[in-house]
Amino acid sequence: MAALALYTYFRSSAAYRVRIALHLKGIAYEPRFVHLLKGEQHLPEYRKINPQGRIPALVDESRVLTQSLAIIEYLEETHPEPPLLPRNVYDRAYIRSLAQIIACDVHPLNNLRVLQYLKDTLHQDEETCEGWIRHWIGEGFAAFEEHLNNHRPVGCFCLGDTPTLADVCLVPQVYNARRFGCDLDPFPTIQAIEKSCLQLPAFQKSAPGNQPDAI
Repeated sequence: MAALALYTYFRSSAAYRVRIALHLKGIAYEPRFVHLLKGEQHLPEYRKINPQGRIPALVDESRVLTQSLAIIEYLEETHPEPPLLPRNVYDRAYIRSLAQIIACDVHPLNNLRVLQYLKDTLHQDEETCEGWIRHWIGEGFAAFEEHLNNHRPVGCFCLGDTPTLADVCLVPQVYNARRFGCDLDPFPTIQAIEKSCLQLPAFQKSAPGNQPDAI
């Protein structure tokens, strides 16, 4: 049995990021499935693992880690090869900033708990909720694209010819954008990077449709 266990859900963008990082680093793990639409994240047994009731959670022996970026940084420190953060201090900060555009600014505004609040508490209809999603993804992608065009050196990925933490965060968000019908034509650099990433086995293995709990 793998030393690591990952509590995951196939469509969770945050869990998707961690799966990509695990596969890029060749780290074996045991998936443990938490069905978000069935509310399994609220069950007492899962709340003991993650009091926030969020996905993912990584268990390394008796230690529990939550929050996808913290988990990936832990994997980076415990399994440094291949690296997901550049050696150069400026480049490392730049890649973290790109990752945080997705993980801190874009994704939190279109995850399940926010959408459920819009629908159930604020009584917004489906069209309004999907418009909300497209607005915030579009705004975040516009900034991301401009950063790439201003700073990105020649290469297939967000920085050069190897995937980094920024690519790990970007691809799941592009998956979400496609799910909700976002117009990606204004973002050719993002689309080109996604295409390069999806050619790699680690990204293919991590894709939502390739997970055992995909429905």
